Amino acid sequence: MRIFGVVGWKNAGKTGLMERLVTDITGRGFTVSTVKHAHHSFDVDHPGKDSHRHRIAGATEVLLASRHRFALMHEMRGADELPLSELLEKLSPVDLVLVEGYKRDAHPKVEAHRAETGNPLIAPDDPTIRAVASDSTVDVSVPVFDLDDTAAIADFILAQVGL
Repeated sequence: MRIFGVVGWKNAGKTGLMERLVTDITGRGFTVSTVKHAHHSFDVDHPGKDSHRHRIAGATEVLLASRHRFALMHEMRGADELPLSELLEKLSPVDLVLVEGYKRDAHPKVEAHRAETGNPLIAPDDPTIRAVASDSTVDVSVPVFDLDDTAAIADFILAQVGL
């Protein structure tokens, strides 16, 4: 499975870049799935709904399905967080998986960077970062793209993964 990541500090533009990349790359006829790492507890379910009641009752997994989509919710119940490699195994085959976060994993990545955040670049100390997408001029040894030049970033990613 071909994977490529988007990393960066908080408010660097990762999610917007991910959204634009998915739109661009699927618009070229490729299939894309995404994985998003959250550093906090989250919930996609709603209190009072049947699926939520099943989880609260103790179900390890609840699969909610309709003719439009399905969602599988898996409660960790104290188990360790799954590594990215195991999560990727749960996805159906696609041309490309874009991963937001997981900056410490070994897959290739582009770093999103906004100067206004004042955060340092990750790229100089991380050989897995193959390019930087920034809203300012940065001095790094990898290709640099304008953060808003989605087509050029998509071209780069597709070339990197062989699509």
